[in-house]
Amino acid sequence: MQEQNEAQGEAGLQNEDSGVSSHVYRAEASALTHLGEVQGRNETQPARWDRVDQSFALMPRISRDSVTQYLQYRPDQSVLILHARVAQKSYGNEKRFFCPPPCVYLCGAGWNLRQEHLKASGLGESSCRVWGYMGLDGSPGTQADNFKLSFEEQTERRMFACAKTLYISDTDKRKHFRLLLRLFHSGGQEIGSFQSGLIKVISKPSQKRQSMKNADLCISSGSRVSLFNRLRSQTVSTRYLAVEGGAFVASARQWTAFTVILVEDQQTDRSDYSVCESYICYGCVVQLVCTISGVALPPMVIRKVNKQHACLDIDEPVSQLHKCAFQLRNSKHMYLCLSNEKILQYQASPCPKESSRELLNDGSCWTITGTEVVEYTFSESLTTSPTVISPIPVINGLELNGGGHVAMLELHGENFSPYLKVWFGNMEAETMFRSPRSLLCVVPDISVFGGEWRWFRQPITVPLSLIRLDGMIYRSSFTFTYTPEHSSSFQPCATADRTANSDTLIDTIHQEFTRTNFHLFMQS
Repeated sequence: MQEQNEAQGEAGLQNEDSGVSSHVYRAEASALTHLGEVQGRNETQPARWDRVDQSFALMPRISRDSVTQYLQYRPDQSVLILHARVAQKSYGNEKRFFCPPPCVYLCGAGWNLRQEHLKASGLGESSCRVWGYMGLDGSPGTQADNFKLSFEEQTERRMFACAKTLYISDTDKRKHFRLLLRLFHSGGQEIGSFQSGLIKVISKPSQKRQSMKNADLCISSGSRVSLFNRLRSQTVSTRYLAVEGGAFVASARQWTAFTVILVEDQQTDRSDYSVCESYICYGCVVQLVCTISGVALPPMVIRKVNKQHACLDIDEPVSQLHKCAFQLRNSKHMYLCLSNEKILQYQASPCPKESSRELLNDGSCWTITGTEVVEYTFSESLTTSPTVISPIPVINGLELNGGGHVAMLELHGENFSPYLKVWFGNMEAETMFRSPRSLLCVVPDISVFGGEWRWFRQPITVPLSLIRLDGMIYRSSFTFTYTPEHSSSFQPCATADRTANSDTLIDTIHQEFTRTNFHLFMQS
């Protein structure tokens, strides 16, 4: 009867424009069944949980009304980390800074509410500003090796910072690493720690023909990429393809992630392209779509660049940090080009000695690399005061056991703790902590979301959230869908009188059976 449904939303910089109510909601007593204190302790549970055990035990219960109010207004705070999928290692005294540089965006109305709460507690405006450090995880270096981030307000609900001088030394023998972001207020109060996605370390861009054995170095259709141009290999002259105000520009300070889409040759209308699921190869027709605004460049043929020549006869897979050019499909010899901060078209010259090559200028030679966007969304609207947000639980997958009147949902992920409860919309589920990577909960009956549950004829979808006992809400991209059972006959008039008195008994039996079944899971 119940089915799980994963809502895979694209990570972008857009936020819902909605009104925001009071910052602190009052938690009232709830009639919901609850496990209360979790008996026993897992051996893998971090020591920091012991320090907060007493404070969590004194917290009032979170009410359905307060969660309903949160779901209506969504005063969220989001941390977005944009970074490249690969990083080139530095040797000796050289410093090959990560390109494009990792960027951090703080989005949502919740950041303003947090600052207002700190000001109300007596802190000055200078002490409420957000700053941070970004460095490599597990790095043996000191704080001086990290890059200090100073955030600038771009809009009322978005702040931006960029780590321009990060690099990985040849003394670091790791093949993969993550970036670690730590956020603070100027007054010294810690906000939390956040990790990037996994980054692969390479010595230099591969010039050999790539095969599918090195799939992690190839660019696939539907993935995110970044394009930058560097004149005469000078770092100070680097410009990135970006979208500002709905127009394509060459920016020296920030970059945009684009979704690269492989387009079938027979499609001519930009708004009617069809997507091919495959790896991008030179000679293919592609389209670059901004992940934030959705604006797109016209279909273009991607060409490999060798010594400032566009190679027209190469069809190998496109690899990370390759130099390439983008030829407009409907314009002969015309290529995507930058001039200062403008994006233009450049007419290439045919090579007199080789008909399969065309001579380009510096502005039409781009470097392509895969990128990733990691998003953390949470809300302090149910907490009594700003607190440390991390460790942030992350849901990676769902597994439904059972069905009908008794269903158990297992959540797989990271950073789970005994102080997290699973919520289906505005309904708290009985939750059991199994390990830092697994939570088990009882799926609430569909009747809690409406009246006569058995007469529902349309699926009902509710968002899944994790709420810490102190009121910290961790929003996820997952939803749960209740699918009604289809009955062969429907006679509400004949059965209305008979079912009126039996529904209460059925619901009571269902609740007791579900509670017993849940505790059997705990004992096993």
